[in-house]
Amino acid sequence: MGIDKGFRPVDVDALGVRQLPGDVDTTVAHPARVYDYVLGGKDNWPVDREVAERVLSVLPNARDEALANRAFLRRTVRYAAERGVTQFLDIGTGIPTVGPTHETAHAVEPAARIVYVDNDPIVLTHARALLVNDDLTYVIQADVRRPRSLLDHPETRRRLDFTRPIALMFVGLLYFVTDDELDGLIEQYTRELAPGSLMLLSHAIDSPETRATQAVYKATAPLIPRGLGQIADLFGDWELVEPGLVPVHDWRPDGEDDPRAAQLVGGVAVKP
Repeated sequence: MGIDKGFRPVDVDALGVRQLPGDVDTTVAHPARVYDYVLGGKDNWPVDREVAERVLSVLPNARDEALANRAFLRRTVRYAAERGVTQFLDIGTGIPTVGPTHETAHAVEPAARIVYVDNDPIVLTHARALLVNDDLTYVIQADVRRPRSLLDHPETRRRLDFTRPIALMFVGLLYFVTDDELDGLIEQYTRELAPGSLMLLSHAIDSPETRATQAVYKATAPLIPRGLGQIADLFGDWELVEPGLVPVHDWRPDGEDDPRAAQLVGGVAVKP
């Protein structure tokens, strides 16, 4: 299949958005749009599709990995909501797709509040169009590497109560952050949160397959797979809930026939 066959840019008319943001760069691949292509979406450009095809050439099951990651997100969000956490800070949300955080949380707790965060203007355009009538859900444009830009955002503070538990979500995100950028980064988020808060996290493992993918992944952020010990350290002193840090498809499977992921692990931890 050619990389352009059957795909088109964002249909802003269908979304009810008058025009795309002026700061969308279609000359450099973006992780959210590459991910969208791998999942069969339409909101990507030739440069995104080129990178995605390179990834698929060295990791043919990349779509299963992405689908397993989305299933992990749904299960962990449902777990958090069933545990009584009614606030979600979903960082690096990506272009909206099947079973997003707000739909999953609201199926358990209709009053749950969700703040989505992404640094791609296309994500902002889509999410705002889709959530225009949802008072419980909001999306802001910010970069995970600049915590204050989103933690101090007026809408974040207005919509989330930081004196109560929050589910902090890094699902399929931190492997786009370099070691230097990651140093001390998560602590800037976690120290803001109340005891009982949860961290929902998935990450690419260091393996021959992910190193091959890293070599062909050229986008606005690099791909940085990490060892299991390094990934476990991302949770800091938070307490991992059972079954701990495991392949994402093994985190509390619910009987659905979800794809398996050989290159992604995930877990949920609670702040003591």
